[in-house]
Amino acid sequence: MSLNYKIHEKYRIIAIIFFIAIILFLSYYSTPISGKNSFYSLFCGPILLTSVWKNKRMWFAPVFLAIVLIFIQLFYRQFGASFFEGYFQMVMFIFIVIIVAFLGERIEKVRILNELNENLKKESEKLEDANKELEAFAYSVSHDLRVPLRAIDGFSRIVIEDYEDKVDDEGKRLLNIIRENTHKMGQLIDDILLLSRASRQEMKIMPIDMESLVRNIFNDLKPSIEDRNVQIEIKPLLPASGDRILLQQVLSNLITNSIKFTKNKDNAIIEIGSEEGKNENIYYVKDNGAGFNMKYANKLFGLFQRLHGSEEFEGTGVGLSIVQRVIRRHGGRVWGEGKVNEGATIYFTLPK
Repeated sequence: MSLNYKIHEKYRIIAIIFFIAIILFLSYYSTPISGKNSFYSLFCGPILLTSVWKNKRMWFAPVFLAIVLIFIQLFYRQFGASFFEGYFQMVMFIFIVIIVAFLGERIEKVRILNELNENLKKESEKLEDANKELEAFAYSVSHDLRVPLRAIDGFSRIVIEDYEDKVDDEGKRLLNIIRENTHKMGQLIDDILLLSRASRQEMKIMPIDMESLVRNIFNDLKPSIEDRNVQIEIKPLLPASGDRILLQQVLSNLITNSIKFTKNKDNAIIEIGSEEGKNENIYYVKDNGAGFNMKYANKLFGLFQRLHGSEEFEGTGVGLSIVQRVIRRHGGRVWGEGKVNEGATIYFTLPK
């Protein structure tokens, strides 16, 4: 709750107390038998209260009660009767009790909201501290860990090249495994940094031609699929609004995944399209590759979660986590559908 909201609530409560005092004053100094001043005070109170609390429905009961009493008084006068003073005082007492009850409830809600706001502020500060620690960790990973990795890879390569005649075949195999794993570790570091940037990078929202963006991504990926039979189908894509760099990363990750998981197909088919929803546009990347079991769909976007073995398909299990974080930052949703050995479709939405 902001400071302005707190001040606004304080003045509402003061105004309500002031109006209750006015009602009591008018009721005390008016003559119930005459009816006019009494019912004016009875009816004026709820109307004044409505101007202070106009966004709430709690004023309806006393206003309705006042209107009913006015009609009763008119009915009594029609037959020469009068509205007794005791009845009037009882009604005014009920009216004051209702207002005080509503006021007490409102004060308690404001107190609870203020308490929740303080707790939220403390949690926000903790989250900010955690983000700073994460940034420090990412910096350490990107700089400190790369140095020993490069050293391991470099010295392993030197041993293989310069001491080739002194190392047997088994030794060379083990050294190549070391180099291969240092490369995997380096890729994992890069992916963690990309994930960190996807969460923290400032977004520059602008109109985006999604179809042009997809074609540019495919042009960049063409060299990697020149020796394969890959059929690309780009359906008409609805324009979007978002951060171009982050959405390019989303589409690049999804298309790269489709290329990777169709590598065992003689005729790979990758389709990119979109549909118009009520308040959002739905985009999808579909392939006829390895697919996945829908029983494990909840793990699809988990960090380091893999639904296929690393010996079957390379990767670190970070790509779809990046996709999910970027889309959520844009206010959208992401999910996947698939069947084993029949392909997969990843959907994401962007608000119109």
